[in-house]
Amino acid sequence: MQIIKLNATDSTNLYLKDLMNKRSLDDFTIVVADSQTLGRGQMGTKWESDPHKNLTVSILKKMESEQFDNPFLLNICVSMAVFNTLKTLHIPSLKIKWPNDIMSGHFKICGILIENIISGPRILYSIIGIGLNVNQEKFLDLPNVSSLKLLTGRNYELDGLLLKLQRELKNSFKVIEEKGADAIRDQYESVLFRKDKPSTFKDANGQVFMGFIRGVSDQGKLVVAHEDEFLREYNMKEISLLY
Repeated sequence: MQIIKLNATDSTNLYLKDLMNKRSLDDFTIVVADSQTLGRGQMGTKWESDPHKNLTVSILKKMESEQFDNPFLLNICVSMAVFNTLKTLHIPSLKIKWPNDIMSGHFKICGILIENIISGPRILYSIIGIGLNVNQEKFLDLPNVSSLKLLTGRNYELDGLLLKLQRELKNSFKVIEEKGADAIRDQYESVLFRKDKPSTFKDANGQVFMGFIRGVSDQGKLVVAHEDEFLREYNMKEISLLY
């Protein structure tokens, strides 16, 4: 395992992609930065992070198994790795908000951005970007965001946390390779945020409606039961959860 530590970079994902073009890298090569100026979340959102207080990391995964032709399986795999890492730290009320935000209660504590290098139908490599709020105590204009320190009152050592995360990530891939995708998908669905609870959603047309999250389809779409009990499937750009 190779860990590349940076004082600052625009984006650990961009840095890792550039490095891949210059030289051969080992599986699970890690790039971690104390400060990241252009951190991104899903759908181009910016990820805010105070220097030296959080875990901003990108991990290279070489895809040798045909089981990972489904990109959403990667979301499940990585989400469960982060979830299980935080579970060992006894972070309260952990859930995964579809597709891959890690929540403690109603507070987001971790975002994940996965970028794939594809040849034809096959995923050759994945760059797994993870932004975990660890010791940061103030989040300006972000009312539904928290950190491990705010939740528990403890300071966390970032290097040790990174090693825990790397081990859990390897374990998640091992579960899929040994037991198949259904094993980890069942785990993922069992910890989905707001699953089977009455929730408020907004669709792409701005229509607000009530429904129940029932699970996730094979293609990674959110399965929602409307008030008429009819099940509909939604892509990420087609629906937002308002709580």
